[in-house]
Amino acid sequence: MSALEKEVLSWFEKNKRDLPWRSSTPWGVMVSEFMLQQTPVVRVLPKWNEWLQRWPTPADLSKASTAEVITAWGRLGYPRRALRLHEASKVIVRDFNGVIPSTQEELRSLPGVGEYTAAAIASFAFNQQALVLDINIRRLFARLIDGVEFPTPAPTKTEREARQRIIPNRDAHIWAAGTMELGALICTSRNPKCELCPLMSQCAWRNNNYPKSEQVRKGQSWHGTDRQCRGTIVQALREKTFMNEAQLKALWKEDSQVEKALVTLVKDGLIEKNMKAYSMPST
Repeated sequence: MSALEKEVLSWFEKNKRDLPWRSSTPWGVMVSEFMLQQTPVVRVLPKWNEWLQRWPTPADLSKASTAEVITAWGRLGYPRRALRLHEASKVIVRDFNGVIPSTQEELRSLPGVGEYTAAAIASFAFNQQALVLDINIRRLFARLIDGVEFPTPAPTKTEREARQRIIPNRDAHIWAAGTMELGALICTSRNPKCELCPLMSQCAWRNNNYPKSEQVRKGQSWHGTDRQCRGTIVQALREKTFMNEAQLKALWKEDSQVEKALVTLVKDGLIEKNMKAYSMPST
């Protein structure tokens, strides 16, 4: 075991959060990975528990209606992820006898499962030696190894090859969880807690006196955006069976944004139009 691996695993054993999907089924892991995309843990926890109680297997979710799935997704963000998870459950039942596939190639064949999600499921659900590169892990290694404040917007071939080389042969899934946790709790994007980091003495960024990144990091705006407009419409239709365009426009200051949002939401299958009224999907 390398000194780096030893420090990470020792820290993780003492400081890891008690997250329910860490001791769940492969399906529980998969649901968590869909929910955690661009959504903080504190918001995911209650919804994850609700979903696993209501739909404990892919077969259970596959029988739900689209409207039920979108409504149950609540405010976890744009519910296209919920639709992809719903579609994936049907594929799992149809093509894999209701069992989550274990290879990354098979996982990537599922709706909504890309390279990162496939690697995360393979690692956390099946204890495989997969290259898990979420933003927390990437930021940790960018600082620790590369000596820069932030990683590039997307992993490069060089980055992937370099990170692949340091994955341990044993307990690679714990290594992935430990580095992710260290990035999420200690090596944070803003105000990192360097004095609490077990890798402080090895950190190239710290040893170089914390050089600022040349990349311009854009904050994630929300108020007044198309995303907020779409979310407002979906939430309104969760609470009321039918609403016409005039009623929906009354919820938002810009009519043109509502018109554009309605087109997008219908196209994505998140709402449907019947005559002159909009509603949640009927199937």
